[in-house]
Amino acid sequence: MMKLLRWMAAALLLAGAGPTLAHKASDSYLVLKVQGQQVSGQWDIALRDIDFAMGLDADGNAEITWAEVQARHADIAAWALGRLSLQRGGICNLSVAQHLVDEHTDGGYAVLRLAGTCPAASGDLALTYRLLFDVDALHRGLLNLELDGIPQTAVLSPDAAELNVKAGESSRLAQFFQYVIEGVWHIWIGFDHILFLLSLLLPAVLVFEAQRWKGAATFRQALTEVLWVVTAFTVAHSITLTLAALQILELPSRLVESAIAASVVLAAANNLHAVVERRRWLVAFSFGLIHGFGFASVLTELGLPRETLVLSLLGFNLGVETGQLAIVAVFLPLAFWLRNTPFYRKGVFKAGSWLTLLVALVWFAERAFNLKLITA
Repeated sequence: MMKLLRWMAAALLLAGAGPTLAHKASDSYLVLKVQGQQVSGQWDIALRDIDFAMGLDADGNAEITWAEVQARHADIAAWALGRLSLQRGGICNLSVAQHLVDEHTDGGYAVLRLAGTCPAASGDLALTYRLLFDVDALHRGLLNLELDGIPQTAVLSPDAAELNVKAGESSRLAQFFQYVIEGVWHIWIGFDHILFLLSLLLPAVLVFEAQRWKGAATFRQALTEVLWVVTAFTVAHSITLTLAALQILELPSRLVESAIAASVVLAAANNLHAVVERRRWLVAFSFGLIHGFGFASVLTELGLPRETLVLSLLGFNLGVETGQLAIVAVFLPLAFWLRNTPFYRKGVFKAGSWLTLLVALVWFAERAFNLKLITA
């Protein structure tokens, strides 16, 4: 029975360390200004999401052109507005005043310029958002709302699809905790970040001696190594996450995403042929600086007011750290328990590192050279 439990636990570890398709989570960016009865705004929706939901690629060549988008303007407007509603003294009448396209860090977006009127010029505002929730439970709507001059931010999800905003109030504490939750969520679905962290954690329960890996003597030894790695990664990406989110320092998206993929390649390769045997925290810190720019993209894309962005940044960063600690809490006891088994050293550690290396090479090629090697 104990042998069976060990194999089941090892399989779980290997599954966590194996390759997973790393695509940016589906987000739309909704900016609304409600002043009295008047509504104006902009809604950026990924072309790939629209294509997935209603089909845009008319000729089936895997490329969406402006002509294909233009031919479906009316359909896109009807589809989007059917999944968004505002109420202020009754249902607000919304329309798409203009169709544009724009490039975000993860590809092309349809830009819908919104206009409308509400029955009442004062009072609370109720918003309901249901874009893509019926086909993609991971989708999020990132909302930047200004109600009578007071800014509000929110992350809309299947479990939080409705938002009631009190006129004249701004609950910053609620926003803070919302971004804590989103920080946890983004680290859990950020597969490249997870694989980088796991690549550094896999050897934490081992010691490299006499040109081979052996199991660590004590749990304290393994825990110390993990704390150094996680702390270094946390400090590094917190620095660049802050700088990037506050728009003090910015790097091109392709460079950042390619470097993140390269960091996974190098971390996995080091497990297979040890170059950095000790002080892996230096590796975690160095590449953590790059990963911070990746974490920041979700906040900078939203375009929050500066004072709101600082609070959202703190909550998001705390959420990321909480998500990381949850991964470590699950990983470390299992890995330590299995560290001296052939399955861990050859199956989870060695095979998992090879699989991680291969999938990270694919990510690097796709991101650095704008290729499409894997379809999802």
